[in-house]
Amino acid sequence: MLLFISTYASGVKFIAFAQDNMANDFRKAQVFEARDAVLKHKDWKFVYSDAKGKTSLLIYQINEFIEKRVDLIILGTNDADAVVPVVTKAYKSGIPVIVLDRGINSQEYTTFINSDNIKIGSIGAKYIAKKLNYKGMVLLFEGLQKADVTHLRSKGFLDEISKYKDIKVIKRTGNYLRRDAIVEMQKLIQEGVHVDAIFSESDSMLSGVRSALLRFDMDPSKIIMIGCDYTSEAKEAIRNGTQTGSILFPLGSKQAVDIAVKIFADKKIPKHIFIPVKLVTKENVERVEPIF
Repeated sequence: MLLFISTYASGVKFIAFAQDNMANDFRKAQVFEARDAVLKHKDWKFVYSDAKGKTSLLIYQINEFIEKRVDLIILGTNDADAVVPVVTKAYKSGIPVIVLDRGINSQEYTTFINSDNIKIGSIGAKYIAKKLNYKGMVLLFEGLQKADVTHLRSKGFLDEISKYKDIKVIKRTGNYLRRDAIVEMQKLIQEGVHVDAIFSESDSMLSGVRSALLRFDMDPSKIIMIGCDYTSEAKEAIRNGTQTGSILFPLGSKQAVDIAVKIFADKKIPKHIFIPVKLVTKENVERVEPIF
């Protein structure tokens, strides 16, 4: 909800989350994790906006937060370049900005919290290559093309997988959305394209892949499939064998609120904060909690 507040009560801190697209399961969960963390603090209030995947709307909503003089902005963007002017405006106006998960091509923000996305791609590639005995056809399902996360995960994956000359890679874009992945996977099936393994840059897209396979009476367990995020849905799929694994990618919102505490206390914070990642497979699925 984007709230329009004419005046703020003295002593109350307003934390605003400007989110790219809450149709994305991961992005929605980020907002709600931040909300729950904020509401544990006395005299803190939480507001958020959903740009529904529209960059122009995201920029407008950030401007609204600036005009209403919120105390801190958490940003989830879909474009590393387009939001730079408005984020710079917020930062230079004295509003701390925490860039979460997806980076921007600027240094005009307070801190950036993410995980090592190149490492995520590399982990996926190494695991898939070994499972294939270093030979086969692999589908790389990419996310939003204007998001740095996509470029970094793809780079990590492609740099590693290129070491194996008998592995071929094809790419498709699913925009981190289940429905887009369904459409693209159905096209591949109808074209008669066979793949031995899939690296999906989100579990939501991999869920869409499974849906498409089942529509054509194809068994998902026959394809090596590694996703990213490690959601409850992915955990269940790993348990029942319809997904091979997932690389845990924390939401980061709790960490963002912890950093907000330090910012309000005038403590020095790093410009970049990394959150560790790990591969989850059937071997350790019962010992790792999903992110949502």
